[in-house]
Amino acid sequence: MLCLNLQAPFAAFRTFTAGSFRPTAEFITPSAAYGLLLNVAGIEMRQKDENQPMTLIKKDLPRFRLALGAVSFPAQHSIYQQLHNYLVGGKDKIPDPFSPDKEITKEEEGYRRCKGSKYNVTPVRRAFLSDLRAYVCIDGNDEIEARIIEGLKGNSLRTYGLPFLGDNNFLIDKLEPVESPSEAYWFVPFSSGQEEGLREHVTRLTISIDRADMSQTRSALFAPTEKPSTEPPESAWVEVGY
Repeated sequence: MLCLNLQAPFAAFRTFTAGSFRPTAEFITPSAAYGLLLNVAGIEMRQKDENQPMTLIKKDLPRFRLALGAVSFPAQHSIYQQLHNYLVGGKDKIPDPFSPDKEITKEEEGYRRCKGSKYNVTPVRRAFLSDLRAYVCIDGNDEIEARIIEGLKGNSLRTYGLPFLGDNNFLIDKLEPVESPSEAYWFVPFSSGQEEGLREHVTRLTISIDRADMSQTRSALFAPTEKPSTEPPESAWVEVGY
């Protein structure tokens, strides 16, 4: 088993939502931890396909077990930001209001109306976490553990830039292996029919993402253990991979 100490001042783990409020899970998700680990190991997840309108995830990526522990629970905040939307199908022509015998695109009309400024701006509220202190434990794949260790030493060929947590300005303060973790609250998925009563810090965490078919995305409700421990219980291990 390899256990990593992860610390970051800010993080966001977005759920797939639309609208004026962009929420975050209350803790790092297994899918986000998986992507972070592969980034460190120098393993490219993105599938290059010019025929696809979005970036898909490769198949046959490494599989292993993952357990997530909270040394302390991060605080949740929100801020208002301006969201600039790009028009889809903005090449359609409309009459030029200043030259009726000409046609311009909706995009050109928008920039002209706003004198060159961003014209399709909407205020949104974005949630984020602060003071993330977590353990990310890996088990069941000695090869990926070795590659992660080499990546932390700077010995892997990485092509994706600096590791970040949700937003590309949410960088990591610390990611290092520990031999003896301190006590942590380990996130355990709820089993079918389980009755736990009222629990704090229950949150839905994404396990794997299918960008081509969102109905195939895996997620589950997780809750931290009631008492902290230095090792993850067996129920905290979740298999991840593609």
